[in-house]
Amino acid sequence: MPRAAVFDVDGTLVDTNHLHVTAWWEALRQAGHTVPMHAIHRAIGLGSDDLIAHLLGDGRDRDEDDTISAGHKALYGTFSDRLPAFQEAGNLLRVLADNGWSVVLATSAGGKELEALRRAIDADDAISSSASADDVEAGKPAPDPVQHALDLVGVPAERAVFVGDTVWDMHAGCGAGVTCVGVLCGGIPRGDLEDAGAVAIFNDPSHLLQSLDDSPLANA
Repeated sequence: MPRAAVFDVDGTLVDTNHLHVTAWWEALRQAGHTVPMHAIHRAIGLGSDDLIAHLLGDGRDRDEDDTISAGHKALYGTFSDRLPAFQEAGNLLRVLADNGWSVVLATSAGGKELEALRRAIDADDAISSSASADDVEAGKPAPDPVQHALDLVGVPAERAVFVGDTVWDMHAGCGAGVTCVGVLCGGIPRGDLEDAGAVAIFNDPSHLLQSLDDSPLANA
């Protein structure tokens, strides 16, 4: 039977979380909002609309949302040609593909941002498909991105593993009924990922690659 290894991208395969934090902090500052960077960091992984709502609340001036989002996009875009993939991220995907896994990306990024992330990973030969923010109505922590990723490759939830770095990833994966694996390279504490549903935790893609035989991604 087919198996699917579904991966978040930002903070999981590519070292971008703190770039996003800085870009969101500046976009919010330009719109007149002082938001601590640690609060922004904890919101990374949400789609733009949900992130702004999470940080500013329902009482905010929603007319500012598009301006803030566009500001973040422009600031983050200045790094698009030099996004750093985590060590062994591409090799991890290739090894899984060679071992019979359908590798799918499930990310809040879309369009040119996703294209830049895929260039950074440099493993398109191993990636079967990708489910982006452009493809679903509700982003993480809703299960829609993970479920859509599974639909793309025709794999049931019980034959899938989702790897991510945030509590939003874990909530999305658990909501879709898949086994969830956390990585610490996005900066979220181990306990938070475990509380959100991760059944195994690894430092980063390199650590997961070295530990495949002792992970939920062990060869069947």
